[in-house]
Amino acid sequence: MRRPVIIFVVLLATALGVGFAMRRTLAPRLAALHVERGEPNAPPPLDPGVAWSGEWYTVEHLDEATIAIGEPRSEGRNVSYLLLGNARAVLFDAGGGWADLSPVVDDLTDLPVIVLPSHLHYDHVGSIENFSAIALADLPELRAQARGGVLVPTFEQFLGVVVAREPPTLHVAEWWKPGEPVDLGGREVVVRHTPGHTPESISLWDPARHWLFSGDYISPRPLFAFLPGGSIGAYRSTARTLTAVLPGDVVFWGAHDELSDTLAPQLELADLRDLSRVLEAIGRGEAEASGFFPRVYPVNDRLEIWADIGDR
Repeated sequence: MRRPVIIFVVLLATALGVGFAMRRTLAPRLAALHVERGEPNAPPPLDPGVAWSGEWYTVEHLDEATIAIGEPRSEGRNVSYLLLGNARAVLFDAGGGWADLSPVVDDLTDLPVIVLPSHLHYDHVGSIENFSAIALADLPELRAQARGGVLVPTFEQFLGVVVAREPPTLHVAEWWKPGEPVDLGGREVVVRHTPGHTPESISLWDPARHWLFSGDYISPRPLFAFLPGGSIGAYRSTARTLTAVLPGDVVFWGAHDELSDTLAPQLELADLRDLSRVLEAIGRGEAEASGFFPRVYPVNDRLEIWADIGDR
């Protein structure tokens, strides 16, 4: 009975002219009414090259110094990435927090590890407090929000109401400035500010490999631009920038796995170009969509983007 009630409330709110901010604040609260918090999904069969690490996480070595850590038993099927240098490692995202991620990382490397979240939603910082070193993107809004190097995500940033969870307290050890290389020891990575899903969303660029760890900006699942902070305009601006600067052989490693396998999700420049074309068409009012709230715009056979009503 809950789902029809949710749909009715959303439609009523829209019909009454509830604004963008109110709809987007209501959306996660309404989602919380029907999110199942029972047993996790049964362990799926693993693809070649993927192995279990405990009962919750999987590991896949993308190369000798890069490891994808998956959560195929969760609804979101999160994927975090461990990038190893010679001196230290960075963990890009910290999972959904349904199980402690730190023992998995400890089994994979003896290097000191710093955690860098792609953004602050609950399913990307779930285990972040279990690590001793945290980095954040050096963005003015995050700097202003942090008091004495301590940042607690807001409701809109964390969305923990969906899973009845309180936000973590982040003790920021380092601020990584977008565009400036960070040396891990024989391996450099660069933060790119990629807003659209959230204002603070970032991706992590590995220039030697032509790999972009893209967080929730682009991944072979529905792309959400309708939640608090989401913006079709920001999505479009980011797509223009990335299309212009990324090489043709770029590989995007997304933050959410597909339902069809347990391999780390990959996309390519053609997928970004497809997304960019749809975003431009949305801006011109020419894109076809289905649904009411959110509006669902198909991109290609692996992508679609969900937007607020009238967001262009």
